[in-house]
Parts: sequence; structure tokens; C-alpha cells
Amino acid sequence: MQHIIEIKLKKLLKEFNMTQQELCNKTGLTQRTISVLANNKIERIPKTALSKIAVAFELDDIRDLIDFKNEDKKDHQ
Repeated sequence: MQHIIEIKLKKLLKEFNMTQQELCNKTGLTQRTISVLANNKIERIPKTALSKIAVAFELDDIRDLIDFKNEDKKDHQ
């Protein structure tokens, strides 16, 4: 089994009915940063970005934003 870090930003945006641009305006983060985080296309996740996003969504638990996604190698055969 392989652990993959999953950023659940796309799910949060949908749940809160918020666009990426609205989140940019609320957090001060760039459109590019929000986009790569929402699409899980980032290798190094800036702690400041996670903190700003958590504040914007009023999250109490970091696992609401970032978590492990278990992926079994058998699923890819």
C-alpha cells in the first residue's frame, strides 16, 4: 500500500460554493497556487498557504484540508 498526500481543496471549494478566484481574493494567494493545490499538482506545500486556506474555510482540523489517500498497487494492474 502506498500513501499519497491528498489536498482536498477542490472538494472544499465545491462544498462552500466558492470559486478559485474568490478564494484568491479571500486569502491573498495567487491563482496559480490555488489551482495547483486544488488539482493536487504540487510537490511542496507551503505551510502559509495551508494556514490561509484553513482560515478562509474556518477549519479546525487540518485533516479537513489535507490527508492521506491510500492507494493499493493492485488497483493499478
